[in-house]
Amino acid sequence: MGTLLRRVLLSLALLAAAATPGAAAAAARLSTSYYSRSCPRVEQIVSDVVAAKQHANPSTAAGTLRLFFHDCFVSGCDASVLVSPLSSDRTPERAAEINLSLPGDAFDAVARAKAALEAACPGTVSCADILALAARDLVGILGGPRFPVLLGRRDARRSDARDVEGNLPRTNMSARAMTVLFARKGITPQEMVALAGAHTVGFSHCSEFAHRVYNYKGKGSGAGHDPSLNPEFARALQSSCAGYESNPDISIFNDIVTPRDFDELYFKNLPRGLGLLASDAALWEYPPTKVFVQQYADNRTAFFQDFAKAMQKLGTVGVKTGRQGVVRRQCDILD
Repeated sequence: MGTLLRRVLLSLALLAAAATPGAAAAAARLSTSYYSRSCPRVEQIVSDVVAAKQHANPSTAAGTLRLFFHDCFVSGCDASVLVSPLSSDRTPERAAEINLSLPGDAFDAVARAKAALEAACPGTVSCADILALAARDLVGILGGPRFPVLLGRRDARRSDARDVEGNLPRTNMSARAMTVLFARKGITPQEMVALAGAHTVGFSHCSEFAHRVYNYKGKGSGAGHDPSLNPEFARALQSSCAGYESNPDISIFNDIVTPRDFDELYFKNLPRGLGLLASDAALWEYPPTKVFVQQYADNRTAFFQDFAKAMQKLGTVGVKTGRQGVVRRQCDILD
């Protein structure tokens, strides 16, 4: 590893470390046994509900993972992203432009689990904890790692779309810009790459990568598409996404090789020019993140272990405990 690369990683690690004291303190107030007396079947109830939802709607898992990420990165893991615009006097996070594509099946999975828990343990389990459990369980259903989830989060009393901008990565972001953004949340470059592995499932709308395949104007634009794309893949995308402007629902699997399996193929795809989003390809092109892409491409066990740890850490970002929040009776309505 070169001197410059070591310096970059060190500076980003220091930035992440500066952001972690609050997360560490919050994690200390959470516990895997938080509901052992008040709602002992909480994990089984959530697992049963989301498994049924995934069976009926296979896009649920990837959507719920994205929902969890969008919740935690804005104002903390507090279920603020779940608030419906129809139930709030102010414009909530869910109505922000970047959140408009969050899938309804993910919101429905959480709502169904909440209804089942309200029947079993009224007013006890927070929507924030349900979302964290649902994301973990759905990863496992797709073949990914299972891991303990710390519980005891409280739900937010507010949700404001103005909090969203600048707190979520964009699909055309450089890897360097993403590492800085993640570091502000206490997430290291390695943890960021591990979390990016969630793109091994799910899909993206053509509008999110159209600039890479139509009239590309970046470096090496002579080919008409982003030269970092595999040429055959680029031509297939041009064909598949034709008409996306009139039909914005057209979408492509993030991992075209094993789109329904949670595995390491996402990382194997990047060196081959099969990364769908510019932000995916950027991870392979930026030395401080490329090293981890290669590590996970070569070692599924390492990816699973690090993904589990990164998800546990993500789940502590900005959490509210005790009187800092509430337990909402309905996840889409502020109490």
